[in-house]
Amino acid sequence: MPAEQARYLGTVLRRTAGDTVRLFNAQAGEWLASIADIRKDKGHFRLERPLRPASTQPALTLAFALLKRDATDLVLRMGTELGVTRFLPLITERTNSHRVNLERLHAIATEAAEQCERLDIPEVCAPSPLATFIGAWPAEHTLFAAMERMTATSARTLADAREADGLLIGPEGGWSEAECQMLAKRSFVAPVSLGSLVLRADTAVAAGLALMGSGLRSGTVLSQ
Repeated sequence: MPAEQARYLGTVLRRTAGDTVRLFNAQAGEWLASIADIRKDKGHFRLERPLRPASTQPALTLAFALLKRDATDLVLRMGTELGVTRFLPLITERTNSHRVNLERLHAIATEAAEQCERLDIPEVCAPSPLATFIGAWPAEHTLFAAMERMTATSARTLADAREADGLLIGPEGGWSEAECQMLAKRSFVAPVSLGSLVLRADTAVAAGLALMGSGLRSGTVLSQ
């Protein structure tokens, strides 16, 4: 157990030897355990019985233009609850903030996973320029790019998402003309609309992920 979690368990929650807790990770699933010993920097446990088997979360990447701190925190929390397995913050022409504390964002994702009883913790990557990210994206997987007021495609196509596909959300103020042209040249980029209204970036994340996740979790496609 990481030292910070041991401190939280013993100091904040005031758990002591003999108390029961639930432990989980993506490999072993969830177990009921009793505390054998708890200290400020570590804890020892006795596994009592399994509660939930390990489950495989469908791979789902969320690439999003960095937002202000509170909005970025919200994106991490909502994304974790909605099944994102990898977060990729992006630097775009209209990005408002270029600074990010990866350790803090990982802690937010961990807390969100615990609260929604998810067994795995999503990966949080270091910020990358949009062009670098696009250049490294595997062409065999679709990257759904949310475009403002776009009517050529329906938001329902997000429900066609398959394993290892991704969702791309732009900055407040939208993509620049050059960025739109760059995305249009990539065959794996599927521009999608989230409706006729202009959404806040964090709202667009929630809307897009909800549509993508419905297909990934159920294995079905929303009717057109």
